[in-house]
Amino acid sequence: METMVSAHDRQIARTSLSAIKAKARQLIRKKNRGVNIKINDADITIPQTAFSLLSDILSNMADGKPVSVIPIETEITTQQAANLLHVSRPFIVKLLETGVIPFFKVGRHRRILLKDIRAYEERQQQTRKKQLAFLAKQAQKLNMGY
Repeated sequence: METMVSAHDRQIARTSLSAIKAKARQLIRKKNRGVNIKINDADITIPQTAFSLLSDILSNMADGKPVSVIPIETEITTQQAANLLHVSRPFIVKLLETGVIPFFKVGRHRRILLKDIRAYEERQQQTRKKQLAFLAKQAQKLNMGY
């Protein structure tokens, strides 16, 4: 579900964000498993991970960014995968057909698990970091001024 952020919601998010972040830092240090919150006189306990997500959501809302929460087991289309990775749909199809990203078919249509897209994205990020470190080391070795 994607939600657009109104100016009023943005202001509320900004106001509550610093308190939420401070509390989140305390919880990380204590390794607490649950967070007690009060909503309209009702005491509620939520998992720490949900509290961390709430912090991330508020941070994005405070910046005026739309927020979307999608379960990790969600099946997505090739076009949705392309949009998430900022690449073309044919490029995604090529990755699927060469086995780089696992997929399955529903009728004639390819479907991909969101977790598999995220795993591919993480592998790409790791590869980029390794290549950048290699290039930086090579530049230093060649005394290129970097």
